This record gives sequence, C-alpha cells and structure tokens, in this order.
Amino acid sequence: MPLKEKIVIVGAGLSGAVIGRELAQAGHEVEIIDSRKHIAGNCHTERDAETGVMIHIYGPHIFHTDDSEVWDYVNSFQTFMPYKNRVKTTSGEQVYSLPVNLHTINQFFGKTFRPDEARAFIDEKADKSITDPQTFEEQAMRFVGKDLYEAFFKGYTQKQWGCSPTDLPASILKRLPVRFNYDDNYFFHKYQGMPENGYTDMIGRILDHPNITVKLETQFHRSEGADAGHVFYSGPLDGYFDFELGRLAYRTLDFERFSYQGDYQGCAVMNYGDVDVPFTRITEHKHFSPWEEHAGSVCYREFSRECGPQDIPYYPVRLVEDKAQLAEYVTRAEQEASVTFVGRLGTYRYLDMDVTIREALDTARLYLARTAEGSRMPAFLHSPV
Repeated sequence: MPLKEKIVIVGAGLSGAVIGRELAQAGHEVEIIDSRKHIAGNCHTERDAETGVMIHIYGPHIFHTDDSEVWDYVNSFQTFMPYKNRVKTTSGEQVYSLPVNLHTINQFFGKTFRPDEARAFIDEKADKSITDPQTFEEQAMRFVGKDLYEAFFKGYTQKQWGCSPTDLPASILKRLPVRFNYDDNYFFHKYQGMPENGYTDMIGRILDHPNITVKLETQFHRSEGADAGHVFYSGPLDGYFDFELGRLAYRTLDFERFSYQGDYQGCAVMNYGDVDVPFTRITEHKHFSPWEEHAGSVCYREFSRECGPQDIPYYPVRLVEDKAQLAEYVTRAEQEASVTFVGRLGTYRYLDMDVTIREALDTARLYLARTAEGSRMPAFLHSPV
C-alpha cells in the first residue's frame, strides 16, 4: 500500500472541502488554507444578529441538481429543505415572472393566449433573418423577438456584463428563454433546496475530520507547495502565477445592504431589467428560508462591475481575448508538477454548486486511483479551454 501523502488544498469553499474530506477519509493528512476569515468561500452564510435572518453574504446560492449522488452527498451533511426559485422582474413599471412564460407573455402583450397560440405569436415576433446567431443579442432576437428581448434581456445583461449584448457570445443564452406554460420555477432540475442551517454549517461538517487542518486568514504562494505530496488549488488561476501574463477578466459584485421591518418585496429575487436602474436585482434573504418566520428583513441591492485587483472575482468573462490569455495560463499550469487546479476560479469556468461538488468528488477519486497506480495527476480534470 503506498504511503499516505500530505495534501495541501488552497481554498475552504466547496471544491476544497469536498476534496479534503474524500482524501482525509482515505487516510491522507490534509491541510486546507484560505485567505478569508471564514470557511465556505462565496457560499458563506451567517445569521443576522438583529433579525435572525440567514444571510447569503456574497449573494444568493440556490442548490439545484439532477445528480442523485451529489444530492445524497450534501444531504448527508445537512438537511436540505424544499425551495423553488421563483424570480420576478420589474420592467417598464410592471412586475413579471421569470423565466418568460405563458403568464409573462399574456401580461406583457395584453393577451389571453393558450400555449399553441402563444408559441405561434412569438414565432411571428422572432427575427427569422438571423439564421446563425453569433451574439447574445442575435440569439435573443432570433428566439423571442425585439419586444421581449428589450424588456427582459437587454438592460439586465448590459448591467450584468458591463458591455453591449452585441459584444457577448450567443452561448451565454444557451437555451430558448421562453416557456409556453405557466411554470415559473426558475430551474428544471429534479432536486432543489436550501440547507436548513446554511451553507457554512454544511461545509463545516464536511471539514470536520481528524485528518483535516484548516488555516484561515492565510495566504498561499506556489513556492509553499514544494513540501506537499500534492496541491489542489481552487484560487484564481492567474493568481497562482502572480498574474505574470496579466489578469483574467472577471465581473465582481457590490452589495448595498438595507433592513426593513416587514416584507419588503414579497419574493427572494426581484430583477430590474431597465437599464436606467443602476442595480441588477434586489434579494430579500428571509425568503431563501421560507420555513422560518422573521418580522424583520434584510435585503441586498446588487451591482455588477469590472473586477479590480482588490475585489472578489465572481463571474469569468471569457470573451475572445480572455480565452487567448487563458490558453497561455493553461499551458503554464500543465507544466507544473503535483498541482491540480479545481473549482470556478482555478479553472476559470462558471460552475453551479452541484457541478463543483461533482468535479471535486471525481478529482479526489482520480487522485486516489492515480496514487495507487503510481501515475501522475493532471493539472485539470476538465480543460478550461
């Protein structure tokens, strides 16, 4: 049986916690370090002292998946309560439900369409001259037409990404953004829910193993990994290399937090599609825990902007110029010995939580298999390019 190695994991979020737990259970000594003062990364939740509301400190995280193993995994560390994400949007001084559905269409156009009638109506509105959509705007115009695009997609997208939708790839709008029924559940997935006591409690339970040591408020430099058997790095890929090839582009978020006595907006998420409203949405956090009752309320106005050197990176931009720079970093990463890059930041990919956990489980299992056979672990489980 091969000797157990000391593992260093950078980042105490979902990727680091899940990989750490799997390897610790296999007998490895695991040290997890994080630059922040708390575990759970951007999933971090904590109770507001004044209202008792569970706050999603870095913005809402709603768990949804079709992966039954991942669903069973998270439920083994925390009870997930039923939760359906029903998003509303304010556009042109009216409130509509998202995704665009039959109710939205009928309300917006002042109609009483049945599904087949609505489908035919929107098909007439669609810009059929666009046969091969290349941009976000072309994709939206091709499928929903000008009116719905400008009301529900254009302004919000411009604020979220900081550029014209004509500059964004069509791939951002992957699916037909319309439902011809009254289903307003934002996600399609079989399993949907929220952890009863928050994500930080769940990740704390994942990290609760005698072979795991967690060091918070600790910076990592790649030179420190020399003494480890292997490093799993979930920090920013460009940060690992001290940004020697420049900084990859991210969007970051600013939150304007305010309290309210009562129910401020009647839903968890209210988008604002009009471009003259500076924020993208307002989130009311007590509605993320509908099984709880709170008289007071805590809300966030959410603003998106370009990520600077001192900001928390949220969304990888991945435009053409970013992908060229990314390819250079990937080449550098693949030349590193005994380092595997994981997670949203480490692979410069937008990952939902369930995909993050799935990839973490697969990464840990591959490491154990490769260690047993004496072969090298790859830099990436899935190539970022």
